[in-house]
Amino acid sequence: MTVSSMTGFARAAGAIGAYSWAWEVKSVNSRGLDIRCRLQGGLDRLEATARAAAARRFHRGHLAMNLTLNRVGAEATVRINNEVLETVMTVATDLAERINAPPPTVDGLLALRGVVETVEAEESEEDRKALEAGVLATLEEVLDLLTRDREAEGQRMGDIVGGQVDTIATLTKAAGGLAALQPAALKARLQQQVADILDGATGLSEERLLQEAALLATKADVREELDRLTAHVSAARELLADDGSIGRRLDFLAQEFNREANTLCSKSQDAGLTKIGVELKTVIDQFREQAQNIE
Repeated sequence: MTVSSMTGFARAAGAIGAYSWAWEVKSVNSRGLDIRCRLQGGLDRLEATARAAAARRFHRGHLAMNLTLNRVGAEATVRINNEVLETVMTVATDLAERINAPPPTVDGLLALRGVVETVEAEESEEDRKALEAGVLATLEEVLDLLTRDREAEGQRMGDIVGGQVDTIATLTKAAGGLAALQPAALKARLQQQVADILDGATGLSEERLLQEAALLATKADVREELDRLTAHVSAARELLADDGSIGRRLDFLAQEFNREANTLCSKSQDAGLTKIGVELKTVIDQFREQAQNIE
């Protein structure tokens, strides 16, 4: 049995040459598969590849995939922006002539913003390809980590859901025992009600009393609901023993469980049976809450 949760977090980092990077992927609940990517460092063209890699592993969940990229220790050169320098010299010389000031000095000109530029060395196409290959390798690593994190959480959730299914099965069996006693209880109750109304007068014949009791018993018959609850328990156990994406099917079973429990309560003519129906609804609500977290 491999039950996977939709919630998880993973981080993986890598480095090559002057570059270092880190992937962070966070996964939360979602009705379908929703992938959001945010890539830094001019690596936007890797987004389609990142989305495809995530889609191969996961079927449901909202995934936020973030890539941070840093470049340190890269060689840089200094150059003069001749266009800016010419403009500044023209303005400075013209101003000096107007106000009879000394001409601008070299250090003064170089201190002006934009005259001196720092230019990082351009990377080759081979360096860019090596960087992208390294980033994608780390992506596979972080997605593997996220898969394990979701499966670990899913294992805990699977144990909880399995226990809830066992509780539903136990309550269903107990309800069956009480339901079998309903016809006799209905007959006794009807007989007592007739005796109270007639107040000692001649009551209904035994045959008529049995007919009325049978009519009430038919309306209160919950055997079909109990049979369907038992079938749903078997289906839930089969799903939990299966691999793959089972969250939506478990959620559907939760709706079916709830429908049968509601009908059981509405048909019940016994306080004990009604109590079991209420307990069933409580466990089923808990079951559905957990199922909505499963992939």
